[in-house]
Amino acid sequence: MAKVEIKQPIIQEISENVKEAQTVVVVDYRGLSVTADTQLRKALRDEGVTYKVYKNTMMRFAFKGTDFECLDEVLEGPSAIAISSEDATAPARILAKFAKTNPALEIKAGVVEGTFYDAEGMKAIADIPSREELLSKLLGSLQSPITNLARVLNQIAEKGGASETAEAPVEAEVPVEAEAPAETEAEAPVATEVETETPAAE
Repeated sequence: MAKVEIKQPIIQEISENVKEAQTVVVVDYRGLSVTADTQLRKALRDEGVTYKVYKNTMMRFAFKGTDFECLDEVLEGPSAIAISSEDATAPARILAKFAKTNPALEIKAGVVEGTFYDAEGMKAIADIPSREELLSKLLGSLQSPITNLARVLNQIAEKGGASETAEAPVEAEVPVEAEAPAETEAEAPVATEVETETPAAE
């Protein structure tokens, strides 16, 4: 009974750690030096990843009824788990990178967002860029067309300003058609009667 009471807080601790976890990776840490182990813990901690060494029986109890129960099959020999609640690919990425220079570290398997991956699958997960890298690439791809658009708009604005300052051509005045002189009725000549005197007979 005493042993069960002692184990219960450890099981509870594991359960709390994995309750909100996106990823749990199981590794075999045998052969790592104290210095290497310290470096690994720091690298994981800097990325918000929890790294703990527990007994396999404790992890089996804690994983029961969760998405991580499928990890029971790899809980053999010395085991440690890396847990992340924020970046799903961070544990696999950091562990795989560390294992390249420290081959004593062996990735056994892991669960990422509810899906089980064996050692080979975790290597593939490790190649996925981090969230920050993906966001950086996305922002870069979005920024490029925006920058080009801003450049085009600026050029249009500059051309528009230049055309506004240029004087507009003066419209040619349409000559006003001269009014035809009003017709004046020609006055009929006044006939004057000229009296002709008949010469007197002598």
